[in-house]
Amino acid sequence: MKAGTVEPSIKNVDPKRWSAKSGFTGGGESGDGPDRKRPEFSEPESSGADKARIVTSFLLLVVLMTFGGLIGAYVVLATNGAAEWRPFELPVQVWISTGLILLSSATYELARNALFAEQYDRSRKFLIATAALGAAFISSQLLVWLALVSRGFYLRGNPYAGFFYILTAVHAVHVAGGIAALGTILLRTWTETMNADEIVYRRNLARSVGWYWHFMGVLWIVLLTLLGFWK
Repeated sequence: MKAGTVEPSIKNVDPKRWSAKSGFTGGGESGDGPDRKRPEFSEPESSGADKARIVTSFLLLVVLMTFGGLIGAYVVLATNGAAEWRPFELPVQVWISTGLILLSSATYELARNALFAEQYDRSRKFLIATAALGAAFISSQLLVWLALVSRGFYLRGNPYAGFFYILTAVHAVHVAGGIAALGTILLRTWTETMNADEIVYRRNLARSVGWYWHFMGVLWIVLLTLLGFWK
């Protein structure tokens, strides 16, 4: 070896089996041969900066603070015995809404599991089903409001009715945001990929959106408990 040079430390490596990006390919020079191995990647929890998790955590904090304030005000008015506080029986559509949002959590889990298994066709079907159930939930809320109006309950004149409209409307808006997030996953996973970073990103995104979606379901149960049983 001549002075001033460095002898390569990797010996007996077939250049046709090495790719700078994905390591040993097991195939031809470009790594596209029939024996190409699936790239290895770390699990979402051990990946680098997870922007989806950061954004979702921030959004959940904002949602928690928003509903915390509204629920606190509701509890104060519900316990002070004001004459204007006139509760009413919840319309049957409320229970339909409850079934829809609980079912949507189940279909989302099926979609997430399929996505983690890289069964993208199956994942898309359940994501679409989840979005459809979310849209049906919002539609059922509209029916609830129409039923209340037909019974003579409005925003003004009855604080209980006012809180019912406000709490359910704000929740429906956040569910609509969750449907938009489901659309983001659908677009991102519309095609298959062998890129390790992209696979990790898809899993991180599905996990974070799942947190948000399930949180909407839990929040609805809390609201239902307040409006239905703490009057």
